[in-house]
Amino acid sequence: MLTPELNFERIAFNLSKGSPIIFPTDTLPALGSSPKYAFKLWDLKKRSLKKPLILMGATQEQLFDLLDEFPVESVLEISRNYWPGPLTIVLPAFGEVVDLLNPGSKTIGLRVPDNDYARKLLEYTGPLATTSANISGQSSCNSMEEASQVFPDIPILGPLHWVNNSGIASTVIE
Repeated sequence: MLTPELNFERIAFNLSKGSPIIFPTDTLPALGSSPKYAFKLWDLKKRSLKKPLILMGATQEQLFDLLDEFPVESVLEISRNYWPGPLTIVLPAFGEVVDLLNPGSKTIGLRVPDNDYARKLLEYTGPLATTSANISGQSSCNSMEEASQVFPDIPILGPLHWVNNSGIASTVIE
């Protein structure tokens, strides 16, 4: 198992060069990458490109600023009420980030996790392409230790012991 890393500057540099990362969320451990390297997440998970990735950010504003159209008021109200939290909102969208995370589609899933380490990472790096840290079709990893066994070469956001997550994937609304 790799030693967990808490140096956000080094993590951001490595992400900018294409390295993925494992980090905690309020639901399940996540695999994340810079959106321009999202293709690596599909390869790591052995996942079909038909299964989109989620764009995770530190705040509602950070995510919505990447969209070419601003969401309607009802979406803003839902996000204000349920973010940070275990809710993924799928919205109609277009642009480069959509093409990178959901090729051939006109929607994107957005989420702000309720985990201090994750949000601090996302504040520092900007929004990341994310997915659960497991091989596609296999059981979810529920801890850093499990995720590091499945992906032994992927850096891990420290500290060593994460606050317990729910072990349940986020709710998705479209």
